[in-house]
Amino acid sequence: MDDHSKHIRFFTGSLIEIQRLQLDLDQIKIPSLVKNNFESGLLSGFYGGAPSSVQLFIFEEDKDKALPILEKFKKDMGI
Repeated sequence: MDDHSKHIRFFTGSLIEIQRLQLDLDQIKIPSLVKNNFESGLLSGFYGGAPSSVQLFIFEEDKDKALPILEKFKKDMGI
């Protein structure tokens, strides 16, 4: 990764789904970033987002390597 790496939204789902997918990506050394507006809103005292709308981001250059992981995840989860 360099200073110009760009994050892309890779998957949106529940926090449990995101955490499971993150573990799968971590096993093949793909870093990820979670955006959870619902939890952030609760922590700050406001409501924001929905619990089923947690977003997982990865670096754009990792997309090709991560897609087979996502496809297997979806198949295993019945999504």
